[in-house]
Formats: sequence, C-alpha cells, structure tokens
Amino acid sequence: MVVGEDEGGRLDAWLAGALGPELSRSRIKALIEAGTVAVNGTAARQAKQKIQPGDEIHLVVPEPEDAEPAGEDIPLDILYEDDSLVVLNKQAGLVVHPGAGNWTGTLVNALIHHCGDSLSGIGGVRRPGIVHRLDRDTTGVMVVAKTDQAHRHLADQFADHGLTGPLERAYQAIVWGKPQGLKGTIDAKLGRSRDRTRRAVRDDDGPDVRHAVTLYLVRERYAEKPDGSAAASLVECRLETGRTHQIRVHMAHIGHPLVGDNEYGAAFRTKVNRLPEPARDTVAGFSRQALHAFLLVIEHPLSGETLRFEAPLPADMQHLREAFAAL
Repeated sequence: MVVGEDEGGRLDAWLAGALGPELSRSRIKALIEAGTVAVNGTAARQAKQKIQPGDEIHLVVPEPEDAEPAGEDIPLDILYEDDSLVVLNKQAGLVVHPGAGNWTGTLVNALIHHCGDSLSGIGGVRRPGIVHRLDRDTTGVMVVAKTDQAHRHLADQFADHGLTGPLERAYQAIVWGKPQGLKGTIDAKLGRSRDRTRRAVRDDDGPDVRHAVTLYLVRERYAEKPDGSAAASLVECRLETGRTHQIRVHMAHIGHPLVGDNEYGAAFRTKVNRLPEPARDTVAGFSRQALHAFLLVIEHPLSGETLRFEAPLPADMQHLREAFAAL
C-alpha cells in the first residue's frame, strides 16, 4: 500500500481508513506493536508514527491464534449461521463464558468446537465474539459474532438498545402474582447489592450504579380472583437497557419475582405450599428462574438486512405454564 498525495498523519489512523471495517483501531495498534507493519521496509513500533505521501506500507496479519478455551462437543440448537454470525437457542444450565468455577462446559467452549476454522478471529484470537449474555439458567435466543467486523457492528447495536436501529429483545417470564395494570414501565437504577454478588435497586449514584428500564406486558393471568389478584402471570418483558439480572431484579422490586428464582424471590417459596396438587409438585420441581429470551431482532452486520428470530417456550416452562393455567 502506498500513502496517497493528500494523505499522511498517524500510521494507525491511516491504516484504519485504508482497511475500512476489516480491522479495528485497537487491532491495528496491536499489530504495529507486534512488529508486523513496516514503513518503507522498516518495522514500525509505534501506532502514532507519522507517515508521509509516497510512503510504502506493508502489513502482515498473522493467522488467528487458537482460543485458550478448548472446544467441547456440547449440543447446540442453531437457529441461523453464516460466515459472520451464529444465532442459537440457548438451553438452561449452560454458562456463556468460561470463568471462576466454570472453566469448561460453557457456550464458548461449545461454539469453538462447532465453528472450528470458520471463526476468523476476534482480536487476533480464534474465538466467538460474545456481544450479550443470558444467565446460566435463562433460555432463549442469542447471537454470537464470528468475525471482528461482525463483533463491532453487533456490539454497537446492543449498546444503542434499538434507539436508532432495528434491535429488539423480548423475554417471557412467569412471575408470582399479577403486576398492577396490564402493562407498565420499571425505571429503577441497578447496582451491586450489599453481599456484592447479586444486583439490587439503588437510589444512589455510586460508581457501579447504572440506569435501567424494563417494559412489561401481562400476557396471561392464572387463578385470577375477583379482587384482581392472581396466583401467577405470564409477562412479556422488553429491555431499554441491558443490565445484569435486570428483569429478575426489576420484577422482584415491584413485588412479583420470577417463579423459581431463588436469588431474588426466595421469600416467595412458601407460596408453593399453598398451591393445590398437581400444580404444587410441578412448581416445587421447577429449579430455575422462569425466564426465556423468545425474540431477537438484529441488523445483519454485512448485508444490513433485518433478521428476526423467535424461540418457543422450552418444555419445562411450558409445563409450568400449563400447571398454573389448570388452577
């Protein structure tokens, strides 16, 4: 590559412009510091190095390194896949990313095995690009990037929360009781709780506190009484922000925690004992939070096409729904 007559300036900025979306600015900086970029035959060592019109730039992009987590043959329910991304219906019990206590058996391990060499590398490493997460026991639709370009584009969409693009995220939850009104907005900031492991609604402006908004719509009411109360409800939730445990904390905050949520709804466990059989056994045996990401709408990072994906309620939540509906 040769620097044009009206070009010049910083090496990293020029390369970013010349290479378009193929490599991120941070990736280009890493390549320069690794000595794989030469200016007029001499290896460049600083991203801020100045270049002049007529300079010859030579760039070598190494093959992506193998990911540190090993690939594992874990069954996946793939809804869609191409060279840029994978969309899947995540099962309950699957942790998304390796971490303390879960170094193997994760979605990342499964995707490394499933995708193989089709992963072109995120930041120079052959690994899937995680742009959003679902809790271990939350099921439903997830999208994962296979390239740097797709990763950046999808990350921007999720950061924008659908304000300027087609992104939509919707969940189905079975909650205790019936929220007031058929629809509502929960606007409550979230931060770490006192035990530092969970999240909680906070009214201060601490460094870990973030704005959070959840919209809910009551779809079904179970064992509704004349006074308007109900044993439980099927609620559709849509996110205007994407905070850790947002739906779980917000629904508990308004007095309607998710059925099966032992972290944020432990005080409601005794409600199970008041249910008649056979619903009592079904609800008591439901061992995870009743939350399912049923809808995801994204813009394809290359074609710009709007893609819509839906996943039906998993069998265990459908069984739970039927048990409440039979009350």
